[in-house]
Amino acid sequence: MSGAATLHAMFSLEGRTALVTGARTGLGRAMAGAIAVAGADVVLLGRGGGMAATAADVRAAGRSAWEVAVDLAEPAAVPEAARAVLAEHRVDILVNNAGIIRRAPAAEHTRSDFDAVLDVNLESLFLLTREIGAPMLERGAGKVVNVASLLSFQGGVNVVGYTASKHAVAGLTKALANEWAPRGVQVNAIAPGYFATNNTEALRADPERAAAILDRIPAGRWGRPDDLAAAAVLLCGPGSDYMAGHVLAVDGGWLAR
Repeated sequence: MSGAATLHAMFSLEGRTALVTGARTGLGRAMAGAIAVAGADVVLLGRGGGMAATAADVRAAGRSAWEVAVDLAEPAAVPEAARAVLAEHRVDILVNNAGIIRRAPAAEHTRSDFDAVLDVNLESLFLLTREIGAPMLERGAGKVVNVASLLSFQGGVNVVGYTASKHAVAGLTKALANEWAPRGVQVNAIAPGYFATNNTEALRADPERAAAILDRIPAGRWGRPDDLAAAAVLLCGPGSDYMAGHVLAVDGGWLAR
């Protein structure tokens, strides 16, 4: 096999089906589209509708797309929804992208906001991974990609619930990798830096905070959703078969500063 053919095989997702959460806009939509371009069919799981544009991206790449409605803010609903997906699809790849953020000083951060963030960003993520991962373990093959954050490494400002959740996502990634890598399932995470998405709209609208953030990023710009495409495909495909428990920062150099 030629070098080019070998490289293609490392990134090919042909014949696989991926489940991507939080794919209506931004990072999730970009990753779902990239995964489809690499050859996988995609199940789009999230709250209500609004995923038609992402489904259209997937179909434009020549792959099949299905939309599954479940509110990840209600963790109790997640196992049943996951089992319904598995009844219809063999899921080879799980991308846990869905997440929310609530901004307030820690002394004013309400219990309800803290719980809401943990429900979506951690509890639903774990429950979905447990259900979707079980058949992967039985087959001895599968990929799980969690979306962590720079705040898996740092404390941030006015986002105590989000920071706690993303530290936990990094820890969960490592814990699952320790248990699942010996059984053929690789669990890794992507830690996006400061991207131009809905979650960072408040920061980009604050001239002082926006300037301070850009000043620290060696690349000199906010990330674009497509900047995650290659990292997502790598962690979903054969090229990452010897990666386990890794949190891959895609941050324009933020952590190196």
